[in-house]
Amino acid sequence: MLSYLQQLTYWDWLGLGILLLILEVFGAGGYLLWIGLAAACTSLLSFVFPDLSWEAQFSLFGLIAIITAVFWWQRQRKSVSTSAQPGLNQRGSELIGRTFVLHEAIIDGRGKIKAGDTLWLVTGTDAAAGQNVKVIGQDGVLLKVIPE
Repeated sequence: MLSYLQQLTYWDWLGLGILLLILEVFGAGGYLLWIGLAAACTSLLSFVFPDLSWEAQFSLFGLIAIITAVFWWQRQRKSVSTSAQPGLNQRGSELIGRTFVLHEAIIDGRGKIKAGDTLWLVTGTDAAAGQNVKVIGQDGVLLKVIPE
């Protein structure tokens, strides 16, 4: 094993980089991309400086991998922003603050309203069908209502 390590060439690093990038294509979520690029950079450096020892090559690989991973992590943190549409993919949040007519009476704290073409389960104080209620919140698929 030691004799193999002493004869590492840029082809070995390039092969490792290509293998890691191929594995990234199969869904590693970005983790292998930066390590694969670090292996490719190590390949380039070992091509430019062919007398690098295997210890120096592994040290460079580790250092470059850490630098690229930190760069990616910082870039990901900066790219997180608030959405222009905060209610997107939160079905029912657009109903908060609106008033609806009870479709089914609220009995024992549960009833139904009709919003558009959809019946929604509601929770609140008991009320008769046909009474106006205002949606004040949401708990999963349940809308919280108060009588108006």
